[in-house]
Amino acid sequence: MTIRDVAREAGVSVASASRSLNGLDNVTDATRDRVLEAAQRLRYLPHSAARSLSTRRSDVIGVMLPDLHGEFFSEIIRGADLAARERGLHLLVSTSHGDATEAAAAMRAMRGRVDGLLLMSPYVDEHLLADNLAADLPTVLINTRVENGSFASFCVDNYTGAVAVVKHLASSGRPVALIAGPADNLESQERRRGYRDALGGREGLVLDGDFTEESGFRAGLRLAEMSPRPIAVFAANDMMAIGCLLALAERGVRVPQDVALAGFDDVPVARLVRPALTTVHTNIADLGRRALERLALEIESGESGHRLELEQPRLVVRESSNFQVQAPAGAASIFTERQ
Repeated sequence: MTIRDVAREAGVSVASASRSLNGLDNVTDATRDRVLEAAQRLRYLPHSAARSLSTRRSDVIGVMLPDLHGEFFSEIIRGADLAARERGLHLLVSTSHGDATEAAAAMRAMRGRVDGLLLMSPYVDEHLLADNLAADLPTVLINTRVENGSFASFCVDNYTGAVAVVKHLASSGRPVALIAGPADNLESQERRRGYRDALGGREGLVLDGDFTEESGFRAGLRLAEMSPRPIAVFAANDMMAIGCLLALAERGVRVPQDVALAGFDDVPVARLVRPALTTVHTNIADLGRRALERLALEIESGESGHRLELEQPRLVVRESSNFQVQAPAGAASIFTERQ
């Protein structure tokens, strides 16, 4: 069915049918009612491409993330989606797969398809954006900073959060090891800087990681075999901490009695593992929501500009870093049922 069929069924012109379906005021209530009833009878659906041509809007927001695996990214999407739904918008999600070339390709693929872009990538700089983004496309950055300051940016204060958790782990004089994130990742760099500064400008044992549970598991296996073994470990995100926890449990190393352990992000599963994970809390879904709201405002107003919002995280101390806590019964399984 087309709008011409609706107009014919309602006995009005195509222009009147269009104005009625688009909620414009310059039609009578009686005409609008006839058009809407006719559209319902005919099960008419507006052609989205044609509507985009007339309104110059697609009602689609692009979201580009480094990866889609893991609770951190799913929480970013959840928050953005909730805010988008409130505004009748839809998300088109893509990923750079940890590669600058793919990030550029994803940005070019968004051209003409989206009204605005939420962008999170450790590989983005002002040159990459200038070469691959449409010049007039509203764009908001998440945990991504561009030096020229022409974009709104929502970031977590990774440095301050890392300082807080490492000082907690080292509070009784214990040496603290680090499971680091990717070397070229901004968040990883800031968390490592906080780790180093919290230890007085020096680093202890540093194990390589890539923010995945698997890399945390590998680091945990290495830690379990060491003699002497570090007795406090800061993993630069929760998924690596959980992987490390699994590996230590597999090798019979007790947390927190033998090794104190902490992560960063406070993903939902962090409070469900046993022992529950000490971590740095960031409201990840809220970060996605606020970034989407800012982007929607830029789309509606046509105005953009630099605005850095820095979220202050907070330390959440749980059993994994408390030497006084005894291992719970049935600790062979590190997961507890959701209450």
